[in-house]
Amino acid sequence: MHSSDKPLVLVLAGHDPGGGAGIMADAEAIAAQGAHALTVITALTVQDHNRVYAVHPVSPEIVAHQLDVFSRCYRFAAIKIGIVGSAAMAVMLAQRIAQLRAQQADLPVVLDTVLGSGHGDRLGVDDAVQSLQPLLQQATLLTPNLPELARLSAMPQADWRTQLAAWMPSQSADVLVKGGHSDEQAVRNVWFRQRDCQSDYQPSQEWQWPRLPGEFHGSGCTLAAAIAGQLAGGAAMPEALSRAQAYTQRTLERAFSVGAGQKIPARS
Repeated sequence: MHSSDKPLVLVLAGHDPGGGAGIMADAEAIAAQGAHALTVITALTVQDHNRVYAVHPVSPEIVAHQLDVFSRCYRFAAIKIGIVGSAAMAVMLAQRIAQLRAQQADLPVVLDTVLGSGHGDRLGVDDAVQSLQPLLQQATLLTPNLPELARLSAMPQADWRTQLAAWMPSQSADVLVKGGHSDEQAVRNVWFRQRDCQSDYQPSQEWQWPRLPGEFHGSGCTLAAAIAGQLAGGAAMPEALSRAQAYTQRTLERAFSVGAGQKIPARS
């Protein structure tokens, strides 16, 4: 196993042919942090920048083969996980990541808890919440938005803090709750560090960002991948979260249109 000139981030995610989200977005965001993405596609999608029309999971055997090859050649500095496409894929990936973490106890694993597209389209062939369960226990950071937190907590009518307090004790990872779907004037993202949440659920740190007009395709992918890139480069979690959010905000401020509807973050 040879050393790398750049920190390597293993990316496990679906392919968005339009490049707004998915593994192309991940690779661009990771490169912007000074790291290099090793990309493994978990699902092929049929979509444009607004809607998802079909999802075709890749065979877990193909992905496992690629992971075998990568693991022989490279030492990962971080892992970023997006959509996995199927429950079978999630089980296999959880087993492989557990093996990697047994060898590298400090390996950061950022799981973007994507349960559907921004318009609610399905991004997998199985129940999205159930499919994520094996991977939740292998992550070191989870990045749910407010609708995802509501579904993961199984308390859709409760306020988000109640949802978090009910859900987080069953997790081992830190949680960054993203406030882009709130009706607040500013976007408020709140980090809850697992070790700070043993008795209460006070934020470890929070950030507020100006709410920009319009809708964006791939903002969540961009943020999670940027965090992974920062962690791969050696940043501590608070710095990685701050830098990745500032970067993501810049990509949204410069976002461009490829047609009517959602804009694509300008990641490079």
